[in-house]
Amino acid sequence: MADPCTQYKDMKSYWDIPGMKAGVVTGKTAWALLQYAKAKGFALPSFNCTTSSSCNAVLEAAAKIGMPAYIQFSEGGAAFFAGKSLPNDKGKLQGSILGACAGAHYVRNVAPAYGIPVLVHSDHCAKKLLPWFDGMLEADEAYFKANGEPLFSSHMLDLSEEPHEENVGICAKYLKRMAPMDLILEMEIGITGGVEDGVDNSGVAKDKLYSTPEDTELVWNTLSPISPMFTIAAAFGNVHGVYKP
Repeated sequence: MADPCTQYKDMKSYWDIPGMKAGVVTGKTAWALLQYAKAKGFALPSFNCTTSSSCNAVLEAAAKIGMPAYIQFSEGGAAFFAGKSLPNDKGKLQGSILGACAGAHYVRNVAPAYGIPVLVHSDHCAKKLLPWFDGMLEADEAYFKANGEPLFSSHMLDLSEEPHEENVGICAKYLKRMAPMDLILEMEIGITGGVEDGVDNSGVAKDKLYSTPEDTELVWNTLSPISPMFTIAAAFGNVHGVYKP
């Protein structure tokens, strides 16, 4: 199969992508920007933000270098954005839902003034945090109904703690819900070494730190018939934290 990213190899600027604009980009325009970045050999940085000030810092820096960027919200960071005194009950996570959506609306309001494209993303969502994911998707659907595009550009499901088949199956269920909105899904497979989001994998066998071709093939075969707009965060020896080289 031909690499769809090659169509952007000779494009002079990301501004030439159809639909590109200053402010939050979603759907096919956001997906084309990722393909453009791959074709040109650069990565889009993604920053976890917990306040309007941290959002502003990302936008200011991106504007200074004239490049797009991601602003993303973690479940805990989103709760902080809304205010830690608000209820955020286990199984509901209403504070985290409110904070993530408030952050997305904030970025939508201010990003055009900075003159650069921005993608708004939600970070790692484990199985126990799915109520947060559900709440954001409800906000996406409401925004899509009113404006013809989702509130967020993309979301991440990190079900790598679960059995691989269950991980892929849950991702497929959510991608079916996201596809009508052209909403991008990032999913994760494999294990990241070190400590991340309270999960300690510092003692796992080294061979567990690498996703297999078979793991990746199952993701592709399951998700690609639903929508092409997904990315795979595969493990290839990644380690979080302080460690010996």
